[in-house]
Amino acid sequence: MVGDVAPAGEDRLRLRILEVTDVAALQRFFDANPEYFLTTQGEPPRPNEAETEFHDVPPADFPYRAMWLLGFFDESDALVAMATVVADLVAEHVGHIGLFIVATALHGSGVAGVLYRLLETWMIEQGAHWVRLGVVRGNARAERFWERRGYVDVRERGPVQMGRKSNLLRVMMKPLAGGTLAEYLALVARDRPDAA
Repeated sequence: MVGDVAPAGEDRLRLRILEVTDVAALQRFFDANPEYFLTTQGEPPRPNEAETEFHDVPPADFPYRAMWLLGFFDESDALVAMATVVADLVAEHVGHIGLFIVATALHGSGVAGVLYRLLETWMIEQGAHWVRLGVVRGNARAERFWERRGYVDVRERGPVQMGRKSNLLRVMMKPLAGGTLAEYLALVARDRPDAA
């Protein structure tokens, strides 16, 4: 199902695919919530950060089916989080979360977990059986968040230059359809610990 998704209960949060007409709203969100950029890149978001996100696609040697920028909105239609998701990255049924940024004011409230459940449900509806991501080593809040969501380490990559910082990335994955780590690594050879 593409479009709005509403969680059960009183949270009244919804997810929708962002369009180019949402660039200004996304830039305002980045500017108001610079913590991700300061932590991972050592600098605030650039003035064109949102526009860049709309044009940032995987490298040419990474086949994929589709890529979306997603916005999460509260009952007053305020943007409270965003994510980038790639479908069928490198292999069929492998989803990839590029970014997942939640408004700083909501940190520690439990809302991020609700938003993530929305995102995971949406990814399953798009055909994902596996989901992978890279989390910056040393970004303790993010590392704990993904571990609590059931993600496990696959390998480490880096150093990767991100803005002013050079980071090591923990590549993590989670099965969404009951598969094993061995089955995942058979599909995504680049994530094997011994891969170049």
